[in-house]
Amino acid sequence: MKKNKKIFVLDTSVLLHDHQAITHFKHNNVAVPITVLEELDKFKLGNDTKNFSAREVIRFIDKLSAGGGLQEWISLGSNLGEFKIVMEYNPKTIDAEKIYSQGKNDHKIINSALFLKEQEPKNEVVLVTKDINLRIKAKALGVMAEDYETGKVDADDITSTSSSTIEGVDSDVIREVFTRGWIAENGILKDKKINNGYYILKNGKSSSLAFYNQQNNQIERIEKEFVYGIKPKNAEQAFAFHALLNPHIKLVALQGVAGTGKTLLALAAALEQDKSFNQIILARPIVPLSNKDIGFLPGDANDKISPYMEPLWDNLKFIKSQFGENEKKHKAIVEMQESGKIIITPLAFIRGRSLSNIMFIVDEAQNLTPHEVKTIITRAGENTKIIFTGDVHQIDTPYLDENSNGLAYLIDKLKGQNLFSHVKLEKGERSELANLANELL
Repeated sequence: MKKNKKIFVLDTSVLLHDHQAITHFKHNNVAVPITVLEELDKFKLGNDTKNFSAREVIRFIDKLSAGGGLQEWISLGSNLGEFKIVMEYNPKTIDAEKIYSQGKNDHKIINSALFLKEQEPKNEVVLVTKDINLRIKAKALGVMAEDYETGKVDADDITSTSSSTIEGVDSDVIREVFTRGWIAENGILKDKKINNGYYILKNGKSSSLAFYNQQNNQIERIEKEFVYGIKPKNAEQAFAFHALLNPHIKLVALQGVAGTGKTLLALAAALEQDKSFNQIILARPIVPLSNKDIGFLPGDANDKISPYMEPLWDNLKFIKSQFGENEKKHKAIVEMQESGKIIITPLAFIRGRSLSNIMFIVDEAQNLTPHEVKTIITRAGENTKIIFTGDVHQIDTPYLDENSNGLAYLIDKLKGQNLFSHVKLEKGERSELANLANELL
């Protein structure tokens, strides 16, 4: 093994987050503690993304071992470093299991990193984990520890792909956009021009909501119109409706804090276009509260998932309440529910499906990993539109943050693409009380 290479010790959380993580450390070496293999074995059964990742990692390591054992360094390939499994040897100086507690896998993983430090004194050993507490424990014992950075984005930068206000626009331009409905771009948007971008064109008190259509290089007017009984209450909601109803935009990301109307707008737009799709699916990942698995909840499958799906049903009930029971649109929603034209389901229940001719709304997308978001999008068939909604700053899963979640990753990687649009909803419209909580608490 060459000197001065770093040795990255990966824990289970990293491999479940990204099953290709072993190959993402360039020329440096990668080690996996034997304890991690035991944990992967527990995760290998099931249909969740973490189960898929566990199986993929096991297969990859199996291929690496085809030429012999795994306790000696094995080449990962051209321009990459080497790999091996670290056995459970007790380090001579510091023993994490004696300092913290016996039998806990986290402490065995720290011991593997400590043992490598003793065996490879000329190489820097770094423990890589998504578990913040494990990083702290490792650092307390002198082990370098860091988060897995691959796939991370700057959550503050993704707002630039949303709407922009263009000040000082010529009043004749605003008048033409407002009266004719469009105008050639001709440098009006300057450096803020982005494919499928949304803008507020302003000149003093004059203003117009606008959309940049890159197909014909035009700025087009946007109006605030009712969509299935829901009227946009601010500019961003009008932008959201435009993106949701635009047949040329196949992928939409709606970002915003609680109460900004993300899910409600997506559902209303889906109902408005019900004749354009065979089915409307609303799904959200189930994130158990207090780390209690859904299997411990009482009742059958429907009873178990019902509490998690209730927010989606609330939005549907609200839209229905905009119409009387005898009105056509109210009856249409009831008929769609009864026929299965519209379904609300946990995200895990639709894994593996081919999504053709479907309007697919994924709620709470900030609780997905980048790999999960990619998996969903690659399932899209002909005439399918996918909407991801969420708040990148409100993460409910322990191994994701505002920079590593799937929604932030999606917005960062697809900005400016012809089929994609991102709208950030800034203003809460749920109630004055909800706005007060968002601002001050």
